[in-house]
Amino acid sequence: MAWTFSRPLFSMATEDQNKAAQHVWEHESLGGIAENNNPLPRPVIGLLILTFFTAVAITFPLYGQRPSAAIYADYVSLADSAEVQKIMNDTSLSPDVAGERAMALIESSLAKFDSPYEFQRTQHPISMNQLKVIAPAIIELQQKGVDLEEYTVIGHTVDKANFEGAMKEVNGEMVPERKQPWWDKGYRIAVWWFVLFCAAVIITVKRLPHFTWRPDHTIAH
Repeated sequence: MAWTFSRPLFSMATEDQNKAAQHVWEHESLGGIAENNNPLPRPVIGLLILTFFTAVAITFPLYGQRPSAAIYADYVSLADSAEVQKIMNDTSLSPDVAGERAMALIESSLAKFDSPYEFQRTQHPISMNQLKVIAPAIIELQQKGVDLEEYTVIGHTVDKANFEGAMKEVNGEMVPERKQPWWDKGYRIAVWWFVLFCAAVIITVKRLPHFTWRPDHTIAH
């Protein structure tokens, strides 16, 4: 399993490994299939790159978006309103039905007002049961006077976001801002996976004989 990096874009295998691969290629029938050693067509490579950038561009509002606690602050406030509590305490309704109707009332009330979180609420819907679980944590954060946009809702927990943006002063101490930046919607992860995928394909291909070599299919057939 020796490697050579003198000409990595030509071949990463040593000469003896290439000869061994060529011998297997020509002397085994491969189930009767004649497989040539052609390069990947350039239009296919271009299509792969175009597909990647198109997919990332189309999913711009969705890719890697994480719901912050600020999205649900108004939910918590409205959950204690008399109208919502009336529905929740209606004994003629099952808990599930009461929760659905109460949440529908909250959402319809929020829809009447403009909000910077309107799109995020659509992308990250929440049930009444989940709201009940995260509400105490959100209320506690509000009482502390912290910025709710720096806290991420993950399932039934509310945790400090792991972003590190521009430095800001808090109680005389410089700390990084924990808000998700506009340019980081998960693209960093997507780009890394794309690079690793392409690197894995290149390494796999370059461990085979170079495409300038043409196998003789008459030897094994």
